[in-house]
Amino acid sequence: MDADPINEPMYVCVFVPEFSTQALTRLRSALERSPVVVVAGHPPMEQVCSANVHAFRLGVAHRMTRAELDSFPGLTVLARSEPEECLARAVLLETAGAFTPRIEISASSASAFVMVLDMTGTRLIFGPPKQCVDRIAHAFSALRLNVQLGVSANFHTAICIAPSACTAPILVPTHHEARCLGPLPLSSIHLTPQQGNTLAMWGLRTLGELAALPEVELVVRMGQEGKRLRLLARGESQHLMIPEESVFTLEEGLALDSPVELMESLLFLVGPMLDQLLIRAQNHAFALASITIRLGLDDGVEHERIIKPALPVLQRDVLLKLLHLDLQAHPPPAGVTHIFLHAEPGDRSKVQLGLFAPQLPEPVRLDVTLARVAAIVGEGRVGRARLRDTHRPNCFTMERFVVPASVPKETQVRRAVALRRCRPPLLLAVKYENLRLISFHLRGKRYVVQQAFGPWRRSGDWWSSEVWSCEEWDVSAQANTSAETGETLLCVIAHDLLSHQWQLEAFYD
Repeated sequence: MDADPINEPMYVCVFVPEFSTQALTRLRSALERSPVVVVAGHPPMEQVCSANVHAFRLGVAHRMTRAELDSFPGLTVLARSEPEECLARAVLLETAGAFTPRIEISASSASAFVMVLDMTGTRLIFGPPKQCVDRIAHAFSALRLNVQLGVSANFHTAICIAPSACTAPILVPTHHEARCLGPLPLSSIHLTPQQGNTLAMWGLRTLGELAALPEVELVVRMGQEGKRLRLLARGESQHLMIPEESVFTLEEGLALDSPVELMESLLFLVGPMLDQLLIRAQNHAFALASITIRLGLDDGVEHERIIKPALPVLQRDVLLKLLHLDLQAHPPPAGVTHIFLHAEPGDRSKVQLGLFAPQLPEPVRLDVTLARVAAIVGEGRVGRARLRDTHRPNCFTMERFVVPASVPKETQVRRAVALRRCRPPLLLAVKYENLRLISFHLRGKRYVVQQAFGPWRRSGDWWSSEVWSCEEWDVSAQANTSAETGETLLCVIAHDLLSHQWQLEAFYD
């Protein structure tokens, strides 16, 4: 196929055997080398619907009952999970979407998942067919999924040949489809029970024998369906591809057989899920901007937490540590029976420092440090202080550190005004007449009030005896002894109505 022109049709069939088992074990790394079977149905009539290679080597077969499985030692039995299969299907479509938008899901047996990628015209992007297939295989292997790949210029030939690619991808040369399909059994193509019985009565066993039948006599006996089956066996059947529309979502879910209560065990299960999210984000050149973890508890409620680093992150250890610290500060109140992770993608951050700029701490390390400090002193005590729009003293709220997406360009240079509180406040001797501030003495100097804005009355609590008990003025005063130099004082003066004391609360810089 390497000598084919660029516009030569090329279809890559991705065959995922025993899909139900792989959907459950891809996030359970401890079961990778253990015999695992998946059962479906209502107890006690459960039957085996899927199993891995290790279970088949023990003698497990499809449709075995739960009672028959008890005779196999060391066998792990899992219940079929449709939500996890939907997530695994979404992962497969998402990974394939990184190579082509033309993807079609094909009908297959209940134990396998089959989809076809139209890679026509992508040779200049991904290279020759062999190199392109190797890249596709590597992308799926990173997801801990065992896939078999069949490549052909004919859509149905790729589907028929893919289940035979157990050890390596199979590339069918153009115009050699019939030769490659000939040894395959008739079960490689979809046959109705009646068609299968008819062909078996004729003594046919392989696709090559079906393709060798005369077309006219086959149509006389089986109608147009006979002609269609003959074209499938020869690799000449045409197909109108209907692409599947997929949505890019970073989600992973895991259902547990028994409640998990230990934090170490919970993080051990979250780790592989986080690995999958990072791999999928990297395939689309993204990082993880935030992670939402939702824990289903055995008492029927859900425990949800959200972590959001200052910058999008791709480091597994950093994200896992942030999740650990957050869950340690807000542990689930009961045993965990279900884990669901949702991540928001973000652009990878790139910071270029100046040649002589000092080395700054890494944002990811700062996130972990802040999380550790918050675990000790409390979440409400870490961040940056933001003053509230009020005249109440020490009235501010704590906000988390956020790196701005862009620095706005100021058209005018603004002068920042700082308010410096006096702790403790300074007592004053104030001259106050006709609801106006006249002057006051501070540190041996007499200041004459030039301007005074107020009084501002502090709002209190209705149940407190100190409600509305303090008045404040913003004052501009000039020292009487240094009028020539123009020494001016900008300050906040408060009057305690309960103790009848005047005091200087703060200075304006």
